[in-house]
Amino acid sequence: MIGRCVIAVGCPRHDREGDTVLHLRVITPQRQAAAVIEALQADVAVTHLVVLPGAAREPAGDLVLCDVAREGANAVLERLRELGVEHEGAITIEEAGVTLSDSADRAAARTPGKGVDAVVWEEIEHRTGQETRLSMTYLVLLAVATVIAAVGVLLDQPILIVGAMVVGPEFGPLAGLCVGLVQGRWTMVRRSSVALAVGFPVAVALTVLATWAMTAAGLVDRSMLLAERPLTDFIWRPDALSWVVGFLAGIAGMVSITSARSGALIGVLISVTTVPAAANAAVAAAYRVPDEAWGSALQLLVNLAAIIVAGVLTLTVQRLWWRGVRPPARPVAVARPRRPVRQGVRTP
Repeated sequence: MIGRCVIAVGCPRHDREGDTVLHLRVITPQRQAAAVIEALQADVAVTHLVVLPGAAREPAGDLVLCDVAREGANAVLERLRELGVEHEGAITIEEAGVTLSDSADRAAARTPGKGVDAVVWEEIEHRTGQETRLSMTYLVLLAVATVIAAVGVLLDQPILIVGAMVVGPEFGPLAGLCVGLVQGRWTMVRRSSVALAVGFPVAVALTVLATWAMTAAGLVDRSMLLAERPLTDFIWRPDALSWVVGFLAGIAGMVSITSARSGALIGVLISVTTVPAAANAAVAAAYRVPDEAWGSALQLLVNLAAIIVAGVLTLTVQRLWWRGVRPPARPVAVARPRRPVRQGVRTP
């Protein structure tokens, strides 16, 4: 028993629709603490506000804790950034997980929109930004995924294609590129573009070498590529459906990211249109089958373009819709110290 209510299935006070809250930990210089607290108290999405004066040591200042209904987080973060808290202090955003609180329920009810549909841009930029850097781990995973897909192409085995899709890490840079384009984060756009532009050629080159090595070992041969492959020959035959699949994959990927749902399965959906095409291009290049090589390369480019276009459109629609549901935060009035008045001089 907690308080006066037993937490059990069917308990009316805890039959919620899954509204989520975010936990904010704010370190603010003491001279700004009053403005920060006032901004938080003024927002209907904020609850569970706790102030610990002088608790922070590095950076020094007051520690302010609160929970925010997810659908109202953007406005709260805008107000805090207008105050410049992140420059001399810090703002940490965390998923609160399960929150049993009538106060949190009231905050969610007062805030327009639904938490499951909310787009918290700071969270999205941070989540995707972590996966946009060109790293050794990214290159290894992409190369391994492409080699696995190459074996699947030669054996005409969809199960190996699925295995390659699970390993492929290209969903991160694709999502980062879309977010960067919509938000005007050109550093993120540049990093994502580099990761894609370098990652795929490196993976293809390594897969060509792996194909030659497996051929020399007698594991595979050119006839396997030229044979009838009814289960995987769609990979190198781009058509209108290739664009449709890529476009739908881009929508699903962006919605999974912005709604804080698990992105693993969506990453598989993204990979079905990218890694297998790169693998087929590599195998065809290794065996000097130009028609399949060019067809696979075109398939890869078409799908990447479709995913990016769909991702950008999805994020743009979400941003416009949320602006209609919850208008941007009003500028926060920051109290400024008055200038000293000299004797006999009137200060305008």
